Parts: sequence; structure tokens; C-alpha cells
Amino acid sequence: MDTTYILIFLSLVVVFSYIFDLVAKRTKIPSVLLLFGTGLGLQYILHYFGIDSLNVSQALPVIGTVGLVLIVLEGALELRFEKDKLKLIRKTFGSAFFILIATSLVITFIFRYVTHLPFQTCLVNSIPLGIISSAIAIPSVADLNKADREFVIYDSSFSDILGIMFFNFAIQNETYGIKSYLNLTQDTIITLVFAQVISIVFLFLMKRITHHIKFFLILSLLILVYAIGKYYHLSSLIVVLFLGLFLNNAEMIPIAKFKKYLLYDKLRNDLNQFLLLTAESAFIIRTFFFLIFGYNMDINSLLSLSVLMNGLIIVGIIYVVRGLYLKYVSKSRLLPLLFISPRGLISILLFYSIPDSMRLSDTADGLLLFVILATSLIMTYGLVATTKEKETSEESASSENGSTASDEGNLALEGE
Repeated sequence: MDTTYILIFLSLVVVFSYIFDLVAKRTKIPSVLLLFGTGLGLQYILHYFGIDSLNVSQALPVIGTVGLVLIVLEGALELRFEKDKLKLIRKTFGSAFFILIATSLVITFIFRYVTHLPFQTCLVNSIPLGIISSAIAIPSVADLNKADREFVIYDSSFSDILGIMFFNFAIQNETYGIKSYLNLTQDTIITLVFAQVISIVFLFLMKRITHHIKFFLILSLLILVYAIGKYYHLSSLIVVLFLGLFLNNAEMIPIAKFKKYLLYDKLRNDLNQFLLLTAESAFIIRTFFFLIFGYNMDINSLLSLSVLMNGLIIVGIIYVVRGLYLKYVSKSRLLPLLFISPRGLISILLFYSIPDSMRLSDTADGLLLFVILATSLIMTYGLVATTKEKETSEESASSENGSTASDEGNLALEGE
């Protein structure tokens, strides 16, 4: 294919992705759904012109992993660690943990009942469906109030991290005894210590590097650290989240030597630039990931009756478990938090990591696609409903203020 056509195509993809983001803010339809639809349309267009040889599916895990790192880092760099946030952190961690475990286990028993396959196989296939996608959730809540937005950022980030840990734990252990839980605890402690060391090293590098190209080097090193941790089966996403929180809250650490040797005057300015670079890089990566995913998906897989039946059951389980936890355990308001539970990038990445010997059936691709589309559409409904509720409350408040002012004017006239 001519280089000129490729450049035109890549440029148009980014332009349309930007337009989709603008459309998403107005319609509340996640931009990733529009990208997915574009990729699907591209599949049929190329097929119409007789071009069926483009095999880009192998790029998905690489692009998706880089995107996941950037999206979690972007979210963490926006969060300030304050004393009044401790309750929120505990609340969202508990929400992410218990909802992930409960949802995955219920789906596991459904799979086991239907397929009669081993428990481990069913669990490995259910975990990707139990994880909230921060890649879809975080960009979609930009217009929510601060409290709901922070809840979603923490909740979805914790869900990603815990989901990867749970998935690795499930796929590495055929049985779940005391030894396997001790190994999990050991790996978590090692990862947390590793995260602290890496964060201090990265802050030191940000202070010492004087070259005009600095932040892409930091991002490259972070991805290198993530890959090394993943190679040793550690939950490297903890390192990413910890680094973002550490950098954005380093000024609050009350240690004199730390402030003397690691903090510097331009740190806040550098962090703003780092956040901007991370956000724009995440935008590009997310654009091409969901475009390629849409291009590679077989939409006909949704026409299977078993996919539709099982998909509806799984989606029902996702929202019943989440709703019960938010209402009776977390004591959180249901709108819009109940509906912001999309499946997406992390589910796709883990799904493609399942060994062929553990795949449920040929309909698994269609089931994943159905759950992703259904949860994204339900999230759209929740965001639209929240916007309408907000507009109604604002209108009623303004009308009450208007009537109050009118009553005061009437009283003044009567007094005269």
C-alpha cells in the first residue's frame, strides 16, 4: 500500500477520534464504542475492495498493555492524597475487591453449571468479565462532580490491579491452598516495596535530568519496569498507580531529607507537563487499540442464541452484584455509580492471555464482545440519566429562587 495513503489514513483516524471525544461529551456515548464501530466498518470496506490480508491482531496485546499503563498513570497523576481521602480509598478498594470476587465467582459457577469444565478453567474465563475497564470508565466521567469522578478513578483502577492479580493467581494455581495464598501475599509485599524504590528513583531522575527530552524517557523506563515485573508474574500495575500517586503527592511527605534531596522548585510544573504528555499518549494508544479491536471482531458471533442468553445472564449478574454491594455494604448512591461498570481494554487483554487449553468454546469471543457492548451502553444510559437529573434539580432550584425573590418583592410592596 502506498505510504501516502497510510499517512492519510492514520491522520484521519486521530482526527475522527478527537471528534468522537467531542461527540461523547455531548451524547455520553463512550468514544471507544464509536472507535469500535469505525474499526468494524473499516473491516467491511476493505473486504469490499478485496483487501482481506491485514492481520493486525497480534498488535492488540502490546498496544493494549501500553494503553493500560498510560491510562492508570494518568488517573493517578490527577489524584491528591489528603486525609479526607482515606475513607474514599478504603471504600473504593473494598468496592473493587468484593465486587470483583463476588462477580467472578458467580459467573464461574454459571460456566461450571453449563460446561461441566474444571473449576480453574471456568474461573480463569470469568475473571476478565468481572473487571471494570478504567480505559473506558475514567474518560467517560470527566463531566461528573468531583466526588463521583474520584470514586470511579479509584474504583476502576483498583479493579484493574486486583483483577490482574486475581487472574495471575487463578491461572498459576490448580488448587487454592494455604501455600498459594502465602505466595500471593509475598508477591504483593515485594511489589509494594519495589514500587516505593522505583518511585524514589523516578523522582530523582526527574530532578536530575536536564535534557529537553525527559518525560518520554520516564515513560519508557516505566513501561520497561512494568514489563520486567510482568515477566516475573508480579502485579506491575501497582507500581504504575503507586508512582502516579507518589509523584503527585511528594510535597506532602514530612521528611526533611526527602524534601532536601528529592524535591525541587519546578516539580509541580514538570508534573503538569508529564500529565499532559501521558494524557495525549493515552488518547493515541486508546484510539488505535479499539479501532484494531473493532476491525478484528466478528460481529456475526453476536447472532448466536447461546451468546445472547449467556451474555444477558452475565450482564445481569454484573449489575445485581454491584447494586447490592453499593446499596447495602458501601452505602453509596446508585446513580450513576451502579451504571459505570464497563468492560473493555483490560478484559480484552486478559481474555487473549488465556491459554488455548483453557478457552471455554468457540463462542467465547462473541460473549466477550456482547458484555463489552452491553455494559458500555448501560453506562451511557446511566450518564445520560445523571445529566438529566442534574439539569432538573438545577431548574427546580432556579425556579424556587425565582419564586422566593418574587414573594419577597410582593411582601415589600404590601409593606409599602
